[in-house]
Amino acid sequence: MSEPMVHPHLLSTATRFATLRQDIHRHPELGIDTCRTAAIVAERLAAWGYEVHADVGKGVVGVLRRGQSTRTLGIRADMDALPILERNGLPWASERPGCMHACGHDGHTATLLAAAEHLAADARFDGTLNLIFQPDEEGLTGARSMLQADLFARFPCDAVYAFHNMPGLPVGVAVVQSGAFMASSEEVQITLTGRGGHGAMPERAIDPIPALAGIITALQTVVSRNLSTSDAAVVSVGKVRAGTVYNIIPESATLMLGVRTATPAVREKVEQRIREIVQGQAASFGVTAAIEYRLLAPVLVNAPEETARMHAAACAVLGADNVLEQMPVRLMGSEDFAWMLNERPGCYFVLGNGTGSFNGCSVHNDHYDFNDAVIPLGAACWARLVEDYLQPLGD
Repeated sequence: MSEPMVHPHLLSTATRFATLRQDIHRHPELGIDTCRTAAIVAERLAAWGYEVHADVGKGVVGVLRRGQSTRTLGIRADMDALPILERNGLPWASERPGCMHACGHDGHTATLLAAAEHLAADARFDGTLNLIFQPDEEGLTGARSMLQADLFARFPCDAVYAFHNMPGLPVGVAVVQSGAFMASSEEVQITLTGRGGHGAMPERAIDPIPALAGIITALQTVVSRNLSTSDAAVVSVGKVRAGTVYNIIPESATLMLGVRTATPAVREKVEQRIREIVQGQAASFGVTAAIEYRLLAPVLVNAPEETARMHAAACAVLGADNVLEQMPVRLMGSEDFAWMLNERPGCYFVLGNGTGSFNGCSVHNDHYDFNDAVIPLGAACWARLVEDYLQPLGD
């Protein structure tokens, strides 16, 4: 493996930002209300000379302008944690029972702050840099909250970027993949309505439960009998609710599905088949079906040109032999940064978090921990991207 090329300033601040990351880890915050973390971000950015806006859909934006160019660039980090009881026994473990940074958003925030300090002190660029610190990525509402607060109208971005740590991938290795990269996430609620009655007189009722059972069985064919083996989709029945006691046929029954798809075309096909199966099965049992289909996050698609820029920046820092152009396995997780990429071209990439007991542990696990060795590497990638993307004219 090539040795990373990290600016001496970033190496000298690595311990300080690791300490900051561990402080954020001790005080995790859930959902849209990441007040303490946002206050830390705002205070640090202001001290380094950024114009700070702490009113953007409960997120924070730091703006740094240099030169006269109208070019603009956005970089996003997420700030929220998960409702998980931490069990790894680390010195900086969560001090809030039942809540922990089990996905590394503490590290993403610290990494972008490390880059922010370096860029304010040492970087040479021409244009406007917008650093976007977002709440509630886990609930898949934070990006839309910031967009609904006119994020890109107030802070124009020609392109926008983000990264995530990847347990199991060695530190110093990145994956920068063009095209569809993360799956969509959809929540589907199906309500079946018949006619309630006595369990001993089923002929006087219209029972929704056999219809529910038929739908659950038929849904298993959505992926196995409608998609190519090269396509990727997951349809999971996560919740079923029907009835109150053994001898009453209920009037209604509901089931909730989680749906993940890897491309926009597959997403559309899966939704079409779910709707057809539900309505067909319902009709065959004489019940009615209401379907509520809610898109939580679309397929995340990296734009070719912006991905090429990120690839070049990562190669300059990590070495070309450490930058992969495709994940070894397909990612079926979802990321609400996809909403931002729906409005602006950009790229979302991953950096290896390591392979040890904690750093190699899966995200959303009670033993996971972000690897602080990633902070200077990620910050260096961001700094190189900014300097290349907003390179002074004439250089």
